[in-house]
Amino acid sequence: MIMPSVRGLRADLALIAHWVAPHSRVLDLGCGDGEMLAYLQHNKQCSGYGVEIDDDKIPRCVERDVHVIQQNIEDGLAMFADDAFDTVLCLSALQMMKHVEPVLRDIARVGREAIVSFPNFAHWPHRLSLMMGRMPVSESLPFQWYDTPNLRCATIGDFEDLAREVGLEVVDFVALSEEGNPVTFLPHWRGSLAVFRLRKR
Repeated sequence: MIMPSVRGLRADLALIAHWVAPHSRVLDLGCGDGEMLAYLQHNKQCSGYGVEIDDDKIPRCVERDVHVIQQNIEDGLAMFADDAFDTVLCLSALQMMKHVEPVLRDIARVGREAIVSFPNFAHWPHRLSLMMGRMPVSESLPFQWYDTPNLRCATIGDFEDLAREVGLEVVDFVALSEEGNPVTFLPHWRGSLAVFRLRKR
């Protein structure tokens, strides 16, 4: 079994981990190789499930002792009851969804709180790329236009509007630089990754 340490966590995951209360029930949507949920299980005594579709990442979750369900998030979360989880994580995955609104409504249904992160398309280098006639390529958007898994491009303001529409309120918000440091001055322009902590209104 692989034991994670906070030092090994990416900067955004370390910040998010502070928002999750000890002993919480957690659902991690698009959990990847299970790094985040493994950290929460071993260091904050959380329990729960990961949901991941990628065949290559499932064995790594199992190695980390993460209970993982292989499923497309967009197929819905009908197997989970209302308010089944204290916290639902959807970290750098929402932008890969065809139908973002139903996914967010499902998140609001099954979780008391949610933590969502996504690349901020309004980050100033992205704006500059578009002004120069090119699609942005950066650390948070590392793909070319023709091979990107990202189907939706959102700004911080766009997401705030949608969150309100599906019945969520913003409890906390942090914009991170490409180095993973919090950005307080002009976060809508200077933040590469947007991280929201949300709860039902």
